[in-house]
Amino acid sequence: MRGRLIFIAGVGVGYVLGTRAGRERFDQMVAQARKFWESPTVQEGAGVMQAQAGRMYDKGKQAVSNQVHRVGSRSSATSEDSDADKEEAWDTAVRRSKFPANSF
Repeated sequence: MRGRLIFIAGVGVGYVLGTRAGRERFDQMVAQARKFWESPTVQEGAGVMQAQAGRMYDKGKQAVSNQVHRVGSRSSATSEDSDADKEEAWDTAVRRSKFPANSF
């Protein structure tokens, strides 16, 4: 849909730049576009879309917040590991970075 709008806008600009009437035709096109945008049907549709976007934003925000809290609670549970376990995990990660499994 976005591609179509860009294409139509490009055709419009090309038409205006290529026509001899130039400014007069451009003013007519601007007036028609303004009339279209200010029509009650288009404004109602824009309002519906804005409301849907707001709801989707709120749902996404809530989902991200829930995930952050879950990950936070998991990491606090694993923070009780001993220092030896942490050292071993770090050492393993360093060795893996030096010698990746697919390097041989």
